[in-house]
Amino acid sequence: MAKENRRKNNRNKEKDSNWQERVVQIRRVSKVVKGGKKLSFRAIVVVGNERGQVGVGVGKASDVIGAVRKGVADGKKQLVEVPLTRANSIPHPTIGRGGAAKVMMRPAAPGTGVIAGGAVRTVLELAGVRNVLAKQLGSDNPLNNARATLNALGSLRTFSEVAEERGIEVEKLYAAT
Repeated sequence: MAKENRRKNNRNKEKDSNWQERVVQIRRVSKVVKGGKKLSFRAIVVVGNERGQVGVGVGKASDVIGAVRKGVADGKKQLVEVPLTRANSIPHPTIGRGGAAKVMMRPAAPGTGVIAGGAVRTVLELAGVRNVLAKQLGSDNPLNNARATLNALGSLRTFSEVAEERGIEVEKLYAAT
């Protein structure tokens, strides 16, 4: 029994060690209180395993390290599964919204790379997407753009999922396209 628990713990540690985290933005924010301004830090962190899982987290603390740590924990709670094609791209074009930000994404041919900027690029790279065209529309706020990217990635569906929803075979779906 104890050996099984140790094995499970080792597997969980291996899973945790594959996560990468990138800080998108650190801001010093303040709250006005009776004695003056109370300063703290807000960190926007993207967490991903480069194999189809990614999340965006926000953490606030009185020091930068604490804010980043809280952002990583929040990002792991907000994980989204991303269906990847054989070419490490997305299965179909999609649009995501987050606040006033809008992100448009289209699949790309192998060798194209990640053509995107800012927070969108960070989210796509940590999700494991290698070939994609993306464009930020509207707001240039990094948090809203990262959330819009997660929204777009969360709305992606594979051919098999679409075929199952429609109640037809995958081959008939391919014949229709």
